[in-house]
Amino acid sequence: MDEHQRSSEQDPDHGSGILQVFGRQLKLSRKRAGLERTDLGSRTGYSPSTIAAFEQGRRIPSPSFIDQADEVLDAGGLLSAGKEEVARAQYPAFFRDAARLEREALELHVYATQAVPGLLQTEDYARAVFAMWRPLLDEDTIEQRVAARLARQEIFSRRPLPHLSFVMEEASLHRRLGGSTVWRGQLEELLAAGQRRNVEIQLMPLTREQHAGLAGPFTLIEDRNGRRIAYTEVQGDSRVHTGRCKVRELEAAYGILRAQALTPDASLVLIKKLLGER
Repeated sequence: MDEHQRSSEQDPDHGSGILQVFGRQLKLSRKRAGLERTDLGSRTGYSPSTIAAFEQGRRIPSPSFIDQADEVLDAGGLLSAGKEEVARAQYPAFFRDAARLEREALELHVYATQAVPGLLQTEDYARAVFAMWRPLLDEDTIEQRVAARLARQEIFSRRPLPHLSFVMEEASLHRRLGGSTVWRGQLEELLAAGQRRNVEIQLMPLTREQHAGLAGPFTLIEDRNGRRIAYTEVQGDSRVHTGRCKVRELEAAYGILRAQALTPDASLVLIKKLLGER
């Protein structure tokens, strides 16, 4: 197939199923090693209640914990073997394919409309965004999603450095999601991100009379093999496009968007203006 679709309805329990399987493996390995949750927790730096949450599939363990547990419990690689699948469970079902592609990207180009793109979000801003999702997410899920979103930001310092560009609607920066303090922190983070050598941030001004992005947000990805891919998402329904015709259409639209948006330097000036700086 040239393209395939993933939606939150197609495989809603896949992530929780992986966590439950890992949790059972962790519990069996711990018991085989003759350790209590308190013992494993003290050796890995986690509380017994957190170990219990891992074993019950209610929390997502970090890759470092999984490696630690595998070694402490002498599991012979059994736990570490599932590390990648457990990591994928951090994301909602509709985003898992995109997260994998993002990790492998040499180039990533994002057009965002409603909010600051996830890769550029501060922890407080991300938490505010997830708290506003409907239907409402429980607190554990919000914290898992925030941690996963922040982990994605390792892409900024990955070697070799990927080329990252963002075109954002100016309107999204006027939304004070999470309150004025969170909003100001987010704008300051955008200024810092815009100073990175491998990052370009452009704003589409509210006054622009021509606009090539009215069909909605999308992401363009080029992987290590030179393959070009597009990702689109709306209302939890996502699609990864690999067909050259569709990808070319979105590449053309992105080129026009960049020409219509403010330059990176002018965009940073506008962000400073919003912050009240001169």
